[in-house]
Order: sequence, then C-alpha cells, then structure tokens
Amino acid sequence: MFAGKEVRVLLREQAKESFMILKQRNDKEAHALLRSIQQKIEILKINPQYGDPIKKELIPKEYLTRGITNLNRIELSHFWRMLYTIEGNKIDIFVFILSISDHPTYNKIFGYRKR
Repeated sequence: MFAGKEVRVLLREQAKESFMILKQRNDKEAHALLRSIQQKIEILKINPQYGDPIKKELIPKEYLTRGITNLNRIELSHFWRMLYTIEGNKIDIFVFILSISDHPTYNKIFGYRKR
C-alpha cells in the first residue's frame, strides 16, 4: 500500500524478455541480478517513487511516442539498470517496468557515447 492504494508491479516488453533470459541462465551474475530485481520490486510495492526520476527532456523519444511521460531509474547489481514508469487511478498504482538492461545497453537507450 502506498498512499492508501494497492501497488502493482508489472514487467513489460523488453523487461519481461530480459527477466526470462536471466532466469534461463545458470551463472552467478544472473542469480545476483534476479535477487536484485526481486528486492527492488518489493521496495517498489512499498514505495513506487523509490527510483531516481529522469528529467522530462532526457526521456528517449521511443518512450515519449508511446505516451510515457514519467520515467524512473533504479540501479541493480553488476551495473545493470531498470527503467520504470508509474501510472495510477483511484484504486491502484501501477508500476510498469519497461527495461532491465546492462550498462552498455542503457547507454545506447539514452544515446550516451564513450569518450
């Protein structure tokens, strides 16, 4: 519960694919990442505003064209990142996890380059 509303956390699109790939892997990094993801999901159920908000002008066009106007980032183990958005109604708050990615992929999403 957050602000008297039920919080639901859902994996979507690329995040769901990444999660399934990690579950199929059988190495230490994958196990650590899955634990980290589960911990962050539990935190989001208590406080959906836990992550770092991304400034509106920095939100990638890919997300803006899909109507996503708020985007947050959470750092995971092994320098991975999780991007999510928050939507709500009078009864529920929905946290949609959009992306779970390693650091190079995260940099590509935001158009960052190596120096």
